[in-house]
Amino acid sequence: MPFKDKIIKILKTQTGLKTINLETPQEAFGDYSFPCFLLAKKLKKSPNEIALGLSKKIKADFLEKTETKGPYLNFFIKKEKLTELILKKIQKEKENYGSLKQNKTILIESPGPNTNKPLHVGHLRNMALGISLSNISKKLGNKAKNIDIVNDRGIHICKSMLAYKLYGKNKKPSKKTDHFVGDFYVLYSQKLKENPALEQQAKDLLIKWENKDKETIILWKKMNSWALEGMYQTYTNFGLNIKKTYYESQCYEKGKEIILNNLKKGLFKKEKDNSISINLEKENLGKKILLRSNGTSVYITQDIYLAKKRYEDFKMDKLIYIVASEQDYHFKVLFKILKKLKYKFANNLYHLSYGMVNLVSGKMKSREGTIVDADNLIEEITNLTKKEILKRNKNISKKELEQRSKIIALAAIKFYLLKLDPKKDTIFKPEESISFEGETGPYIQYSYARIQSILKKAKLLSKINYELLSNPLEFKLIKQLSLFPSIVEKASQDLKPNLIANYVFLLSKTFNEYYHAYNILKEKQEIKNARLTLISSIAITLKISLNLLGIEVLDQM
Repeated sequence: MPFKDKIIKILKTQTGLKTINLETPQEAFGDYSFPCFLLAKKLKKSPNEIALGLSKKIKADFLEKTETKGPYLNFFIKKEKLTELILKKIQKEKENYGSLKQNKTILIESPGPNTNKPLHVGHLRNMALGISLSNISKKLGNKAKNIDIVNDRGIHICKSMLAYKLYGKNKKPSKKTDHFVGDFYVLYSQKLKENPALEQQAKDLLIKWENKDKETIILWKKMNSWALEGMYQTYTNFGLNIKKTYYESQCYEKGKEIILNNLKKGLFKKEKDNSISINLEKENLGKKILLRSNGTSVYITQDIYLAKKRYEDFKMDKLIYIVASEQDYHFKVLFKILKKLKYKFANNLYHLSYGMVNLVSGKMKSREGTIVDADNLIEEITNLTKKEILKRNKNISKKELEQRSKIIALAAIKFYLLKLDPKKDTIFKPEESISFEGETGPYIQYSYARIQSILKKAKLLSKINYELLSNPLEFKLIKQLSLFPSIVEKASQDLKPNLIANYVFLLSKTFNEYYHAYNILKEKQEIKNARLTLISSIAITLKISLNLLGIEVLDQM
């Protein structure tokens, strides 16, 4: 924001510092705050004295005043200057408000499913993060691309294959295809309790697969195609667009080659049981097996090659892996290995570690069939939403009900999964997520629709007297609007879409206080016009914020 830049320029001139970091204090302490600790050693004065001295020197026509609070120098922007600047900027830039031109290539890996079961609510959190981070990166002028890794080989896939081979009787799917495959993964776990020998049979099936046994490959292709057909339907339904999909089955052999080549160079070590490992004791990461004793690969085998392949494909400036916190160790090891391999992209890799999504009844376990399937959850929330809509509008057409309920349902799910810090575990509560009150997606959609309803009933004139927007609630809204660009940047930098979710909720909440305090349509024309400009700017910012979270807006709820 220009005022912030102007303050930084003044402080650089006054202090001689090359870098100035301004803080955003509590409202009573101004709009920006400069901590003077860094100057104490240079000037051989206490931070309190330095703050006081600077306060007397700094004058600018956009500043209402400067004020010291101990070691902090606080800046108060003239309300009318800030109001005019922010509203003019939003009205001019519209949906480009908050945009930048960073021009980096950002890859975002999400959701990385296994082809032995359908997607569950945890995958929805993964996808919501992937969609929002991609949107945020694009907002800042980057080439953001969602990519996927499909884990279509390995012991888990062989378990569902074995169950189908033994008990499937060559049946074709009688339900959504990925759910059909998932039933056999659950069946395997049930049968294993009765027959422990199935565990070795699954391992034998994996060896057959890696040896390209014809019958095994035919079965694998059939079940994989079913799983992927169903998963891609869920991707589309949830709004996830994948630029490029990588498959473990096409990567693991290349990963093996890298490991075997570097075994010869001494980077990796062959153990007594013929497994291959890397010793990362010095890095406090212990010993990591890279190839099993029977020669079969593990996840990290493919990931080593995959990182290299993605750089060859995209020359990315940043690669973000969105993977649950259960895999924190995996990525610490992976990144360390890639650095030891001296790949030049190794310092541009980031693991967005997100917490588990659990049921009210406890932790989900896919092998026990206690997961909440993504499709079932979306259907459940959509049906709950339909009931809420019909309470408010019984005359709505069936087509409109279907369209509106889906948009609101997806808003409910995405916002609920994004409003918390990604690292935190959460318990998904369907009824809570669709509430039109409180910290929910539908509440913010409703705020937007409420503004659209007002704007439809009034004409917005071009001449605006910004000085009329002078009460504390209006200035609170202006300040919240002014913070939006910095919130987007921070959300991108910290990989935290929850910062935007929290921001847009607070903006909606303050707008609704304003809505109940003032009847805008009954005001005199001049003040009505100023207030219409204000709420129009709020609506623009609400829409941008929701779109960044992968959520559509509605003019009518």
